[in-house]
Amino acid sequence: MPQEIEVWYLIPAIRKELAKIFISKYEMSQKEIADILGLTESAVSQYLKDKRGNQLKFNLNERKIINKTAKKISEDKNNSIKHLYDLCNTLKNTKTICDLHRKHNPKISKDCDFCSMKN
Repeated sequence: MPQEIEVWYLIPAIRKELAKIFISKYEMSQKEIADILGLTESAVSQYLKDKRGNQLKFNLNERKIINKTAKKISEDKNNSIKHLYDLCNTLKNTKTICDLHRKHNPKISKDCDFCSMKN
């Protein structure tokens, strides 16, 4: 189901990308990142060491969207959950998610676009 793809693949991949951006671009500590993302410091460490969130690869446009969200969060940490929610909703409606869903369930037809349908 598309929701499983979100939970198992999309959210970890988003966390990984954001953690890397927060470290490299905004010079945040792992503790700050853990607080923002609602994770433990060791989970952040695993994302940074590529031990989590590796199943989904974002395209250039998706990475730009993630970078914009990282900027919003860095400027508005009190609303990080809202920004993460909006990001997840934006990215769950992409072809990348459909492709991953199709990869994990070969019974899905090639012309299926259910995952990328706008709500």
